[in-house]
Amino acid sequence: MKKVVFTENAPKPIGPYSQGIVAEAGRLLFVSGQIPINPETGELVEGSIEKQAKRAIENLLAVVKAAGGSAENVVKVTVYLRDINDYAKFNEVYEKYFSESKPARAVVEVSNLPKGVKVEIEAIAAL
Repeated sequence: MKKVVFTENAPKPIGPYSQGIVAEAGRLLFVSGQIPINPETGELVEGSIEKQAKRAIENLLAVVKAAGGSAENVVKVTVYLRDINDYAKFNEVYEKYFSESKPARAVVEVSNLPKGVKVEIEAIAAL
C-alpha cells in the first residue's frame, strides 16, 4: 500500500510524479527530487548555489512535514549538483538543516538538471 503526499508548501510537480510517497507497511516516505522553485510563486530561485540549495532543502522538508515528519526522520539523501565544485558551499547550507541527525547521503555531479538549476535533492524518511 502507498499513500501520495502533496503539500502546497513545496512546488507542484513539473512532470508525471508525486512530491512524495509513503509506503504504509514500513512507514517509509520517498520524496521526489526537489529543485529551487518557490512554491508560492512557482518561479525558480535564481542565483548562487547557496540560495538554490536553501530553497531545494526547504521544499524537501515541506514534503516530509506534510507526511508527518521532520528533518530528524530523514534517513537517506541524494544530492545532484551541476558542478561538484559547489560541494563545499552546498554543505554549508545543508548542515544548517541536518546538523543534529545526519542522514546517509550521496552527492553526484550531473551534466544538467530540470529547468537548468544547480541542485536537486531527493530523500527517504522513516516516519
